[in-house]
Amino acid sequence: MNLAAVEGSSPALNISIFAVFVVITLVIVFRASRSSKTAVDYYAAGHSFTGAQNGIAISGDYLSAASFLGIAGAIAVNGYDGFLYSIGFLVAWLIALLLVAELLRNTGKYTMGDVLSFRMRQRPVRAAASVSTLVVSIFYLLAQMAGAGGLVALLLGIEAKAGQALVIVVVGVIMILYVIIGGMRGTTWVQIIKATLLIVGAFVMTVWVLGKYGFNLSSLLGDAVAKFGEGGDKLLNAGSQYGKTGTTQLDFVSLALALVLGTAGLPHILMRFYTVPSAKEARKSVTWAIWLIGIFYLFTLVLGYGAGALVGAEAINAAPGKTNSAAPLLAYALGGTVLLGIIAAVAFATILAVVAGLTITASASFAHDIYANVIKKGAVDDKAQEVKVARITALVIGAVAIVGGIVANGQNIAFLVALAFAIAASANLPTILYSLFWKRFNTSGAVWSIYGGLTVCLVLIVFSPAVSGKPIDPATGKSPSMLQNVDFHWFPLDNPGIVSIPVAFLLGYLGTVLSKERNDAKYAEMEVRSLTGAGAEKAVVH
Repeated sequence: MNLAAVEGSSPALNISIFAVFVVITLVIVFRASRSSKTAVDYYAAGHSFTGAQNGIAISGDYLSAASFLGIAGAIAVNGYDGFLYSIGFLVAWLIALLLVAELLRNTGKYTMGDVLSFRMRQRPVRAAASVSTLVVSIFYLLAQMAGAGGLVALLLGIEAKAGQALVIVVVGVIMILYVIIGGMRGTTWVQIIKATLLIVGAFVMTVWVLGKYGFNLSSLLGDAVAKFGEGGDKLLNAGSQYGKTGTTQLDFVSLALALVLGTAGLPHILMRFYTVPSAKEARKSVTWAIWLIGIFYLFTLVLGYGAGALVGAEAINAAPGKTNSAAPLLAYALGGTVLLGIIAAVAFATILAVVAGLTITASASFAHDIYANVIKKGAVDDKAQEVKVARITALVIGAVAIVGGIVANGQNIAFLVALAFAIAASANLPTILYSLFWKRFNTSGAVWSIYGGLTVCLVLIVFSPAVSGKPIDPATGKSPSMLQNVDFHWFPLDNPGIVSIPVAFLLGYLGTVLSKERNDAKYAEMEVRSLTGAGAEKAVVH
């Protein structure tokens, strides 16, 4: 298919603005590297960030290109049903705030494996936690890297696959530099800058759109319905995307479960709680994140309906990238080439910041959990060696992400993001909650829950319509499934959350009660630490 750039796009301007962002952030990363000497500096930024700073960084980690481009487009085309994504992503933070953030900060040190293995046998649980972390991170990375290729076609007008592959390589190399040189401190500053740019950019566009309608939201909604033409009323009513059949309604419930429960189990989000000096600051950082993310998703409501009113669903669907072009097309309609260039650069910055956060999380998990505590059995005298392993791992993961992104470029990447959230909700969250709140929970329960949830989730995704079997779309001549011209699906839902999450909780329960292992004393120690923070600064490795 021949792709053209978004109408009005100036590739030279887009690249120039993005280059300025990269240069500024690389300078900051190099400055941050001067104080990243120890393991606690590299993994947790020396616990030196305030709750407000970490909250901004969390929002930068969480608001990916999918949140910015995807949700605005979904609202422009599907209206109310598109906004349900925003609601799901936001509500998820209440779980993180109420059940996870403070307790996790008090109990762990660097990674999710610290918490899960606190009162268990170290090696099997850390190995399982690291495997889950790596799987979630890599699938999330593939989605972001493939998304970079799509953005290239959309915003820079680079049609050749070789050109798109080159940009994926450039994004990967910059990401690796951020992580290897700056560690968590440098990565956090990149996320703070990116989050600020994204929220300010969305705010400017939101005010601009509302200003065109006299700050009357009803007028905006009415114009969006009128621009849509016949059937435009569906934009204001539920059910246009997920209410057609019982299966689609069930699929939405499944997706909502994965989003709401998966957020509190995403390793790169959980690791951010260790960059603050206390549980109080961890709690404050989540509060900041909720406010910033909530405000941003309110902006997407205006941006989505604004794109529908000023650009039109027909023009959006006809553009390269389809719904993903809604925000860039709106930017061009509002402020011409310059605003489009700024929004394009913000979209690229968004991908860079998210992949950097994912990479440092995956590398830290391997170095701290697998290398230091499984291979070396906790007897790593030289912490600098552990950090060196983390940097090497970041290089390897970056290379895998680049190759995977090139291979996945042009494919349906939605299932990759859904898979990451579903795995986090299935494999990680049940084990985290059991570890923190169930005295009887033991090593067998943790291993059964992580590996069981991971396996069930992967199997159901592979045999779902997201991978194969969806009918061909007459408009594109292609199936929305990842694989074309094959059909081996037997699971009816795109997202397995409604099955895999309860199964993971059940497996954690069965694994525990079928094992005689029990350590009430260690649970009591964990309970005191998680609730009071006593001893939280000490090493967790036994």
